[in-house]
Amino acid sequence: MTLARLDHALETGALTLSEAKRIVLLEPAPDADLGVLGSCDLTVQQNLKHAYDQFEAMGVSVTTDATGPADVVHVTLPRSRELARGLLAQAEAIAPGGLVIVDGAKTDGIDAILKFAKSRISIDAQISKAHGRIFWFNAGTGFQDCALPEPAPRTSGWITQPGVFSADGPDAGSEALVAVLPKSLKGRGADLGGGWGYLTRHLLALPGVTHIDLVEADKRALTCAKQNVADERVAFHWADATTWGTGGTLDWIVMNPPFHTSRTPDASLGQDFIRSAARLLRPKGTLILVANRHLPYETTLSSCFANVAELDGDNRFKVLQADQPKAADKPGRAKRR
Repeated sequence: MTLARLDHALETGALTLSEAKRIVLLEPAPDADLGVLGSCDLTVQQNLKHAYDQFEAMGVSVTTDATGPADVVHVTLPRSRELARGLLAQAEAIAPGGLVIVDGAKTDGIDAILKFAKSRISIDAQISKAHGRIFWFNAGTGFQDCALPEPAPRTSGWITQPGVFSADGPDAGSEALVAVLPKSLKGRGADLGGGWGYLTRHLLALPGVTHIDLVEADKRALTCAKQNVADERVAFHWADATTWGTGGTLDWIVMNPPFHTSRTPDASLGQDFIRSAARLLRPKGTLILVANRHLPYETTLSSCFANVAELDGDNRFKVLQADQPKAADKPGRAKRR
């Protein structure tokens, strides 16, 4: 997402922002080309740590919770329908009487959110471009009842929030991993990509565990984790798991790594998690991970660890154990792709 649709709307004159003094961008992709917005006063809201850090390194004003007032708010459509509607409500609150621009791919549900918006407000214009759509409207009060709710208990009993991964309750992969957690895990470990805390809370039940670093890149998910896990043995880190931490300091790592960039399958994310685990573990350390059966992780595991085995699995998931990270792979090589 390089703001191609916004750039097209501006270049063709369909949309003009010449009068805008302050523009807020809600959850833009880290590769967004902010240059198309000229020299306006820009603020970016981003809850994913690696993206937050990239915008900060660019010298952009970045926050996890943007506030107004602003003349224009640009919303990059997320995958979650509830989060998308919540961002529309936030955009209206930030730019009362101003302009709200909604920009998204068809695969992320832009047509559905456009239909929803049309049922509540008048749309100024819309443009289809680059397998997606962009539309804009004058901010009013059409989405006040759509504000993103605070973290709260779900029917599963876990505290989550719309927009985080597996917001309705534990995902099947994590449940499969919990069912076969080795009781031998002990000492200091980490839950990489720990989400809202499901794996960490089960790890705390193992008798030998003395400390857990829960590492999560999504600030909203981490906020939920802090409410789901109340134990002095846990330290919470808003961080990119592929670059976090000091090498050679952990006895074990457990993880259910992500394998999508937006809706696009991307096995390299999980592979980067594996490399990071090898870097973080002590010479006799252990990695336990769950993955969808089709994901090609075994080659990466074998290149990073001396011993690799499948603990359990079925036609959907595999739970893999890797022991003794190879010394040659311990320096920090993990880079988000």
